[in-house]
Amino acid sequence: MAPKKYRTEWKYCEEEADLLARKQKLMAILERDSHAGENGKYLIHSLYFDDYKDTCARENVAGEGKRFKYRIRYYGDDSHHMWLEKKEKKNNYCHKRQCPISTAEYLSILNGNPLKVFWSTEDQLLKEFCIDIVTKRFLPKVIISYEREAFVEVITNVRVTFDYNVAASDEIHRFLDGDYLKTPVLERKKHILEVKFDDILPSYIKAVLQSNILMQQSFSKYYLGRAAIQEKKKFNKTM
Repeated sequence: MAPKKYRTEWKYCEEEADLLARKQKLMAILERDSHAGENGKYLIHSLYFDDYKDTCARENVAGEGKRFKYRIRYYGDDSHHMWLEKKEKKNNYCHKRQCPISTAEYLSILNGNPLKVFWSTEDQLLKEFCIDIVTKRFLPKVIISYEREAFVEVITNVRVTFDYNVAASDEIHRFLDGDYLKTPVLERKKHILEVKFDDILPSYIKAVLQSNILMQQSFSKYYLGRAAIQEKKKFNKTM
């Protein structure tokens, strides 16, 4: 088995005006993601899973250097083409595995029949996911959605993404429809910039990112989404 290849991942959460200024500079040196729509953006829907102890969320809060999480994702309105992803983290380094998952497999898992999927698939990642559901009681916890604008540097495999209007929802049953109630995760007019690269980040890209304005941070959209939903529930109880 080939060794896992980890990529460096930097994250920033900044004011809209600052990030838009940064984007203008990056547009001059990077190419747009070829998968984007006419406006250069695309919508992402991700359903995150965690065990009965909320281990993934707790490890994020504790700052555990090594951790992982599962999510099922689709793009735009096309929920017929979904991906199961397992994202592993080692400090600022990440490794992602993915495989397609059909609507039938998704519904079997959500309806409490992961072993049916386990015995019918040949994909190792999907098998691992089903086993973790059975043995560690992984369950769907929250939907995270946002609009992404991505830029790439093909030769050195650099990817820079701007994620706008990050929102969370606990209406799991509406995940495939995309018609779920959304709770904002960040403060108004704050968005996320992420940079992913292999061994080297070219100096001309690094120069755009390194300034007094941008401050590298460590956070998880999944954890922020869980926290936002919890705050919403507390607020509703007081009404």
